[in-house]
Amino acid sequence: MKDVFLVYNTSCFYEIVILTYFMNFSNCDMVFCSLDGKPVKATEGFSVNVDMTLKNIEKEKIRSFIIPGGNISVIDNADVKRYLQDLNKHDVLIAGICAGVDVLDNAGILCNVKSTHSTGEDLVCDKNIITARANAYVDFAIEVAKKLDLFVSEEDLQETIDFWKHYNRVQ
Repeated sequence: MKDVFLVYNTSCFYEIVILTYFMNFSNCDMVFCSLDGKPVKATEGFSVNVDMTLKNIEKEKIRSFIIPGGNISVIDNADVKRYLQDLNKHDVLIAGICAGVDVLDNAGILCNVKSTHSTGEDLVCDKNIITARANAYVDFAIEVAKKLDLFVSEEDLQETIDFWKHYNRVQ
């Protein structure tokens, strides 16, 4: 199963880089896609080659779908909304951070779901939906990784939290 990142010009990669580290370390099948299949320029200034266009990904092979923040105007459209609605009907894990949450909200994905838009919390996980504010990028990565069962044990999870959130050295 594939873990798909929808990226676009101005995507904030700092919001997803820890999650991609966890996924890569766990040998997940990550796919970076854009609407047109062309490279994107991140907010941080670097260019990223994508693997394919969104429309070329087989929906039935998607395990998770992640949208980082940025200037979402290019992806906040009817095609993406329909795509998200279809994934949601099949209980695919859908995660948005920062302005990525706006895309989920505009697609109607957050109806009847607790989210960062309906609470004052920095991170909310409800059903198959995870939403986070930009400052919660570490919590976001850990929560998505937990939902995908990427931690081999409770000890592994705690060590990850200690290292990434509390800056404790790992021996």
